[in-house]
Amino acid sequence: MSERPRNDDPDPTDAFDGLVEAETDRDPDLAVIEAGSRTLRAQAGPPQGDPIPARPADPEVDRALRAVEEELAGRWGETKLDPSVKRIVALLDVLGSPQRAYPSIHITGTNGKTSTARMIEALLGAFDLRTGRYTSPHVQSITERISLDGSPISAERFIETYRDLAPYLEMIDGQQEYRLSFFEVLTAMAFAAFADAPVDVAVVEVGMGGTWDATNVIDGDVAVITPISLDHTDRLGETPEQIAGEKSGIIKKDATVVLAQQPVDAASVMLKRAVEVDATVAREGMEFGVLSREVAVGGQMLTLRGLGGEYPEIFLPLYGAHQAHNAAVALAAVEAFFGVGSDHARTLDIDTIRSAFAAVASPGRMEVVRRSPTVVLDAAHNPAGARAAAEAVTEAFGFSRLIGVVGTSDDKDVRGVLEAFEPIFAEVVVTRNSSHRAMDPDELAAVAVEVFGAERVQVEPRLDDALEAAITLAEEEGEFSGAGVLVVGSVITVGEARLLLGRN
Repeated sequence: MSERPRNDDPDPTDAFDGLVEAETDRDPDLAVIEAGSRTLRAQAGPPQGDPIPARPADPEVDRALRAVEEELAGRWGETKLDPSVKRIVALLDVLGSPQRAYPSIHITGTNGKTSTARMIEALLGAFDLRTGRYTSPHVQSITERISLDGSPISAERFIETYRDLAPYLEMIDGQQEYRLSFFEVLTAMAFAAFADAPVDVAVVEVGMGGTWDATNVIDGDVAVITPISLDHTDRLGETPEQIAGEKSGIIKKDATVVLAQQPVDAASVMLKRAVEVDATVAREGMEFGVLSREVAVGGQMLTLRGLGGEYPEIFLPLYGAHQAHNAAVALAAVEAFFGVGSDHARTLDIDTIRSAFAAVASPGRMEVVRRSPTVVLDAAHNPAGARAAAEAVTEAFGFSRLIGVVGTSDDKDVRGVLEAFEPIFAEVVVTRNSSHRAMDPDELAAVAVEVFGAERVQVEPRLDDALEAAITLAEEEGEFSGAGVLVVGSVITVGEARLLLGRN
């Protein structure tokens, strides 16, 4: 593995360590990230219209939010699960079943769930419906997970919602074999916030799976299943067919099921489930799909076929064929919600559709956060997502030389992810994020050497150093060379890189 000499300019290490030490009331790992961001921020362009909220400016609110975050973190994390909905059902019962106060669109799948949810939310909002969106995990701020009218709820509202639920949490904790988990509490908070708003429709993304996911206490009028591939195999199954069996649990009686393109064996499981519960099925490639797409400045231009007809000249400010397919799925889901294709055959207002798609943002998904050299972030963390990201960055950017920064979780198919990027990365810098689930950089490097060869692998245990090293490698070819950096491997890695590069 190559060990590259550092720049001989004045070393910022002492200043950096001082900043870390000054963050005495912060989580140690987050202190490193936030302090490191100050050493890299001057290199990045200013954020423009960032949809991710910053930390609260009011110190009292910030302290209160951190206290809530600490209480939530003391519960079971999102990867430790007891496959049951009994705890969330018990909690929602005492809250008066807020999840039944509005219709819902429920989304599962392996990849593309959050981007699809954001598109659905944008489309519904464009038709003057008040929306609630619940997605996970968050990129930077926990408040991102619960959105109203397209924006994360305020820190104050997040804190208030948690405090309102706190007495009931203690009650249910005392009645159950296991305490409510982090994800179960957040799910209940989202449903309560949506009922309190109130919203006209909720767009709800599963946390993991479907049948026993905490979100599966809703009866979605529309069930959306994005592409299925292998991920969380220890929990969901080792084949697409087994995973489809778990995810198809969100399909409810008399609902409409919107299916993205799927492996044949997975699709057959979902169709069987739909028949069992008398659900109506809309399939990508059959009832709806992408008719044409071409790369455009800042995204792509699409012609989509919906359930009610064609929608030409749709500009989508996101990169990659996978996002075009997500857009087709989102459009079909909204059409199904409005009854298009069943109650009546007509297209939705094309100008409204165009304006909604043109305003879509999906942070951390092929997101450009810096220029000269260009730094792109993508949350690809499994082989299917990595292949989609590799194709997207090649198509949209055409870098002359691309440097990868990779920080993964230790429970992922790391080899599969690295193999997907091997053809496009000239060199790769392996690192880690601040999560306890992060893969050790030396272990990740050992796999990377087998895939890339030792001369193309560099190890930087700290993410800020990894970003600096990758930017330096990209700059070696000169300002106008067309080199770039792609940061991948985990939503957490992407979120922390975003912070380090000056995005909030």
